[in-house]
Amino acid sequence: MAHIELPAGLPGISGGFAFRPETAKPMRELAHVLLHEPNSLTPGERELIAAYVSSQNDCYFCQTSHGAAAACHLGGEDVVRRVKTDFENAPVSPKLKALLAIAGKVQRDGKLVTSEDVERARREGASDVEIHDTVLIAAAFCMYNRYVDGLDTWQPRDAGMYVQMGQHLAEHGYLKSSQR
Repeated sequence: MAHIELPAGLPGISGGFAFRPETAKPMRELAHVLLHEPNSLTPGERELIAAYVSSQNDCYFCQTSHGAAAACHLGGEDVVRRVKTDFENAPVSPKLKALLAIAGKVQRDGKLVTSEDVERARREGASDVEIHDTVLIAAAFCMYNRYVDGLDTWQPRDAGMYVQMGQHLAEHGYLKSSQR
């Protein structure tokens, strides 16, 4: 049961968004720009970063929903599982591995990111925009994860619901809820 009275039947962040639509709007817009709008990183890569950071924060709702969105973009959940458990040995590009290393450091403490981390990403072909967006995705998902878990929102274990949510996110983005 959530720490405050949230609208019934809305899982995870959807409950908090319905409770405070005026704060939901900019939070949805930020997620949409970072994860869905055209960018040199694919939507699947960006969703993997979000799922990875959420898994490191142990936020079930976010890691499962964004993992499902990544799986939709990438054609299956094996790569998502492998990134969440050991990204350095996962079947992703060296550039994405370097960006995931940065994201993992941001998740723990942004001050842990070093010039060597950034240089590794650049050597693997990451642009400054990609490095920026990786840091912002990681920081934003720490906020989203803490929002979901700090309110103790309802986080169902129905795998089918997350698959449906992931499809909605992959196809339509973040501006409208998949729960309505």
